[in-house]
Amino acid sequence: MQTTFDAQVTAALFEADGAVFALGDGTVRFEGGAVAQAHDGAVLCAVLHPSGRGIITGGDDGKLVWSRPDEIVVLADVDGRWIDSVDASPASNLIAFSAGKVVSVLDAADPAFRRDFSHERTVSGVAFEPKGRRLAASTYGGAALWYARIAQQRPVMLAWAGSHTGVGFSPDGAFVITIMQDAHLHGWRLKDGKNLRMGGYPSKIRAMAFLSNGALLATSGAQGAVLWPFIGANGPMGREATEIGYDEGSLVALVAARPAHGVLTAGLNDGRVWLADPAGQGLNFVKADKGPAIAALALSPDATRIAWADEDGAAGVVTA
Repeated sequence: MQTTFDAQVTAALFEADGAVFALGDGTVRFEGGAVAQAHDGAVLCAVLHPSGRGIITGGDDGKLVWSRPDEIVVLADVDGRWIDSVDASPASNLIAFSAGKVVSVLDAADPAFRRDFSHERTVSGVAFEPKGRRLAASTYGGAALWYARIAQQRPVMLAWAGSHTGVGFSPDGAFVITIMQDAHLHGWRLKDGKNLRMGGYPSKIRAMAFLSNGALLATSGAQGAVLWPFIGANGPMGREATEIGYDEGSLVALVAARPAHGVLTAGLNDGRVWLADPAGQGLNFVKADKGPAIAALALSPDATRIAWADEDGAAGVVTA
């Protein structure tokens, strides 16, 4: 598949029936050709629904929407406040999204369930732990950890000065990692609160992804894909990162991977897309033509297909 949309692509994902693209015009476009008008405005964030069917999007119209090829369901409406981030957990069937300083948690199986957690500063990212019971929210000054189903609680605060723009858990749940505004990563080992600082990037980091059963964390933000080792209880502490796909003339804009697989895909700021196995040699350029920067990237659950889109709306789905 290759096409050109008439709006910029916010996100690319894979759901049960194939690739899905969420666009700046508020539509969700499915690989099979179906189009869902999910929002009256732009899609700002997107995630796979816990069921694996369809995707959940947050928009600048204040709505959280579950889109499938044959149905659109509004899951929440926050009165026009922008929904900046969203995550979902197949393990717990929970959905979390942020609007301003508030993170809200929904249960995909119980429309009456909702929890709202307030923060002192605007929340930039949300992420569930692998078991789906706890939730991390990135904000200025660090990250807050919440038990997703408990109404009255105080969060555990993971403090580090600066602006944190995204957050994730390691696949074993032992570490929380945030993306920093000033071009580095920060992390915490949860069992003792030990800080991890991962720097040396020439540009801002837009994406991170674990692969190889959690042994490696790949990130964008450099001339190649940066790989941090996460083997053992200490993670990357005292270890150096490696880099694959180094190209002095370009930067890796996005990366995508699957924790259970050992391959990594990267989208470059010159429009190219490659797939590689860090344990092997060489890159497979699944999109070799240069052009506008890659703006969205996804790897299928079985790690055999790649969905990409560039800043001008060109998009494609390729088999590796």
